[in-house]
Amino acid sequence: MSTSNRFSALQVSSDSDLDTKTGPGGLDSPDSPGTPYEDDTIGIKASTVRREIDENVVIAEGEEKVTLYVWALVTTAAVAGLLFGYDTGVISGTLVSIGSALGPAVLSSGQKELITSATTLGALLGGLAAGLSSDWIGRKMVIAVANVIFIAGAVGQACCHTVWSMIGCRFVIGLGVGVASCVVPLYIGELSPTVMRGRCVTINVVAITLGQVIAYAIGAAFADVHNGWRWMVGLGAVPAGIDLIGLIWLPESPRILLRNKKVTEAESVLRKMYAQATPAQLEAKLRVLEASVEQSREVIRTTTVWDRTRSMLVVGANRRALIIGCGLQAFQQLCGFNSLMYYSATLFKSVGFDNSTATGLIIAATNFLGTVLALKIVDPVGRRRIMVWTAPGLVISLILASISFHFLTMSTGGVLVDGTDYPKKWSALVLVFMITYTMSYATGLGNVPWQQGELFTLEVRGLGTSLCTATNWAMNLVISATFLSLMEAITPAGAFGVYAGFCFIGWLFCFFCYPETSGLSLEETFYVFENDFGIKRSQMLRAEKQSIKQRHQQQADRV
Repeated sequence: MSTSNRFSALQVSSDSDLDTKTGPGGLDSPDSPGTPYEDDTIGIKASTVRREIDENVVIAEGEEKVTLYVWALVTTAAVAGLLFGYDTGVISGTLVSIGSALGPAVLSSGQKELITSATTLGALLGGLAAGLSSDWIGRKMVIAVANVIFIAGAVGQACCHTVWSMIGCRFVIGLGVGVASCVVPLYIGELSPTVMRGRCVTINVVAITLGQVIAYAIGAAFADVHNGWRWMVGLGAVPAGIDLIGLIWLPESPRILLRNKKVTEAESVLRKMYAQATPAQLEAKLRVLEASVEQSREVIRTTTVWDRTRSMLVVGANRRALIIGCGLQAFQQLCGFNSLMYYSATLFKSVGFDNSTATGLIIAATNFLGTVLALKIVDPVGRRRIMVWTAPGLVISLILASISFHFLTMSTGGVLVDGTDYPKKWSALVLVFMITYTMSYATGLGNVPWQQGELFTLEVRGLGTSLCTATNWAMNLVISATFLSLMEAITPAGAFGVYAGFCFIGWLFCFFCYPETSGLSLEETFYVFENDFGIKRSQMLRAEKQSIKQRHQQQADRV
């Protein structure tokens, strides 16, 4: 079915038409206005509850191919994600290299936890503010602010001479990390072709893990350099400065441009996003996006923040989407992976590896490779299937790591003691199981929760993504502030056993509550969540869409 036929079937004659019709994508069926119906062009039974405009209703020529222009936009924006990864990864090598540079003695476990968790607290607050502020001043401007924060925090850390000044600068860095973690996926998603959004958003996660690899590599390079830790933290200002300059050439999100009534600029961006589209297809894309933005603007004009918050909690579909989004983000942290990223050098030093930062680089590189794999499979395999398949790998790896820690530390009463000559066999097994754990995490739990934007309708998306991101950082704060103390209190074997338990609960949560949302429009996702968590409904819906796609392909082949 051609795009022009799709669009004519929608009977769009004016913006007001788009605003008032209620079928899939916000448009009524011409046969049964105002009632549920099945539209073969989209393949869903629409609910009269929603009036959301569906951008997937128009498919442009060549939309499945990401243009060089879009790749350039996504890559430049993802530098902020790289800084997110760098500034969360660099602390691992810093903690083992800093020595007594911040005081008369080496850092205690409590001081290490304060320095690490300060970043997490800043990220929590930054994430809370980012989503809503980006709706008002634009995604691009908020990302620019994040880069300024990254520069200030990096320079400040490099100049620190006390523990509390380091804690303060890590808090500042955290503000930038929180803003980037919330807004960059939104910005990338809104600058990506509709059918390629999942894959493009995953690039941000790849950038985060690449930033961690770079942080560990720099940490290993400066491990034996006098005051090398200052170079580790200070070098974070370089990519931030480059990205800040690069933003000059990046456009604002088409949604934000249309919200500010800059139609010509929005059309220009869409033309570059959909380089192979015909003029009619571009016009159709613009009209549908205009209608979607106008609908969102109307919601903002007629409701307060409290009204939208209440809608998030009271409207069943919104509430269930929030439970899924926040639940996935919570389990992403409670599985304990970021404690490994923050403290891997400290952990591997205690286990007995000579160059602990270089050993941690193996974990960071595994995380990067797993994330690249996720980039390839996130759309074709599906979010739910990835989560259900990879979570058992997390559980098994953590249980085996816990057992290895138990036998490793038998000579020291179950706790890790620096300088102890532990059996190399058990040290090697700890590393092996950390690698398998990391690969399972990177291909599933490390990536899928960041697809959170596709769970929410437009009018609550900023609020929803902010709450999900805040949940991520709140749980991260719990983990980062307790990891070393937890290992001292219940032994490393016990700590990793606790994380295994959380992973098992997370697997049950995904199995029973997380429907497949890959390939679904916002309207269809709302329909899935309308009455329950919609696992069976999503499967039926995807099967129906696939059947329709095959039927259309067969018709096209015959022609």
